[in-house]
Amino acid sequence: MASNLSRRISAAVGGAAILAMIGFTAACSTDSDKPEESPTTTTTTTEPTLTPTEKSINPTGGNVFTPPVTAPQQTFDPQND
Repeated sequence: MASNLSRRISAAVGGAAILAMIGFTAACSTDSDKPEESPTTTTTTTEPTLTPTEKSINPTGGNVFTPPVTAPQQTFDPQND
């Protein structure tokens, strides 16, 4: 019985908290946030023509992050058959 009573009290407190949040939200809001209505005008603009460009990390070209190429070392010695 005590748990049933505590559930009802919890529900009432939770409901009151929700109503209080709704009340604070409604009280703190203002209508001045709405933009003023003005007559709309239509303007047409032409887009500039775009030329493709390549972007490089290095201004002289190439990739700076490419490691140098080295030949593999010889692993087979024909004299040691």
